[in-house]
Amino acid sequence: MFEVDSYQGTREDNYEMVIKQLNALLEGEPNRIANLSNASALLNQFLDRVNWVGFYLLEDDELVLGPFQGLPACVRIPVGKGVCGKAAQLQETVRVEDVHLFPGHIACDAASQSEIVIPLLKDGKLLGVLDIDSPEKNRFDVLDQAKLEKLSESLVQYL
Repeated sequence: MFEVDSYQGTREDNYEMVIKQLNALLEGEPNRIANLSNASALLNQFLDRVNWVGFYLLEDDELVLGPFQGLPACVRIPVGKGVCGKAAQLQETVRVEDVHLFPGHIACDAASQSEIVIPLLKDGKLLGVLDIDSPEKNRFDVLDQAKLEKLSESLVQYL
């Protein structure tokens, strides 16, 4: 049974705790959809000032909506389009302070102001992306990026 821990340490400590929680949640479970569902729920519970947390999974040359927390979202995103598609194309994290200034931004939720997208890479192969949106500009910083990349590296072990 999962219990919500209070995150009262430093931001770094809190991220490390959520990574440990993620590993404990996913250990021994081989189902990819179940693991992504729990990961999106955990991140949504952990992160403040966010309005969407979820995954897009690579199918052919498109990212297809996977498990998420938030309002209904775009179902298919071509690789190279929008923030998610750009992160998939580059196979590197894309952090956007103001989505309205990002060329080709795909607005699934009009409330979103900033976004971070982390590619999910396993053995050098792109599986999909972790997408997190916030209703405030400049929500995500270098610490968020580093820790979410570490969390994503841990997550792909279970996919």
